[in-house]
Amino acid sequence: MKLPQAGGCQCGKCRYEITAAPRAVYTCHCTACQNHTGSAFSMAVLVDDDAFHLSGAALRPIHRTADSGGTVIRLVCPECGSWVCNAARPDGRRVRAGTLDDVSWLKPTLHFWVRSKQPWVVLPEGDQTFETQPDA
Repeated sequence: MKLPQAGGCQCGKCRYEITAAPRAVYTCHCTACQNHTGSAFSMAVLVDDDAFHLSGAALRPIHRTADSGGTVIRLVCPECGSWVCNAARPDGRRVRAGTLDDVSWLKPTLHFWVRSKQPWVVLPEGDQTFETQPDA
């Protein structure tokens, strides 16, 4: 993987740059991610918040109450609605992997909410899996 990595929304009004290697690449198989993406899972890279630099239009927050009762904040392009990332949390920022300009280096090794995964999805042997959301 070459740094910095660049990406953005579908229409190009929101752009970002990632200046440090991600701490993780993961898939989430929860039903909310399946619904948001219209697919079997979402894929994200976890980066330190200070390594994420947004340019262009400001992202619009969309709030959702998680099963835990906490609030999840998705940040989307105000123009095209592309889900770019989640609001920063203490453990970092989750950037939607499909919004990167170069996705050739992505290989998820962590898989969350596998109890909700589609039965035809086969996870690679040796990857770390979690029935629900891991604590850390």
